[in-house]
Amino acid sequence: MTNDTAAGTRGPYAKGVRRRREILDKTLDVVASRGIDGTSLRAIGEAIGVSHAALTHYFDSREALLVEVLRERDVESTRRVQGIDGVLERMTAAADDNAKVPGLVTLYTNMLATAVEPGNDVSREFFVERFESGRATLARELREQLEASGRHSDTDLELVGSLIMAAFDGLQVQWLLDRRIDIAGTLALLQRLL
Repeated sequence: MTNDTAAGTRGPYAKGVRRRREILDKTLDVVASRGIDGTSLRAIGEAIGVSHAALTHYFDSREALLVEVLRERDVESTRRVQGIDGVLERMTAAADDNAKVPGLVTLYTNMLATAVEPGNDVSREFFVERFESGRATLARELREQLEASGRHSDTDLELVGSLIMAAFDGLQVQWLLDRRIDIAGTLALLQRLL
C-alpha cells in the first residue's frame, strides 16, 4: 500500500483523490482554450485523456464538474489570501489571483449566468450558498473591523456585503470585456466610500 502524505490518505483512495484533482485542474485549462461552449464532458475527457466513463465516475454531469472546479478555486483562493488584513484588500488580492488563471473568470461568469435558468440546479445551489455564505462572512469581518477601530454602524452589514459582492462580480465582468478595467483601484475606491 502506498502512502500519500500530502493528501493524508493511503492506497487506492489516494489515487482516486489525485485523479479527481487532476481532472479539476485540467478542466480549467480546457475551458481557457476552448471556451465554455466547447466543454462538453466528452470534449473535456478527450482533451485531458480521460474516458467519458471515468469523468462520470467522479462527476454526475458537466455542470457538476464545472461547479466543482469553481468550488475548489474558492477554497484555494481563500487559503491564499488568508493572511491579508482587510476585507476589500483580500478581495483585491483574490481578483488579482483570478486574473492570472486563464478561463476562470469566464467560467465563473458563465456558470453564474446559467444558474438563473431552469434546469441548472447544481449551479443555482452553488451560487445561492456561495452568496449567502459570502454575505455572512463579509458582515462578520466588517463588524470585526469596525469594533477593532472603535467605531459602530447601524447599517445592515449583510446589505453592505451584498453591495461589495455585486461590485466585485460586476467589475470582473467589465474586466472580461475590457482588460483596462482596474478592479483593485475600483475596490480601493469602494473601501474609501464605505
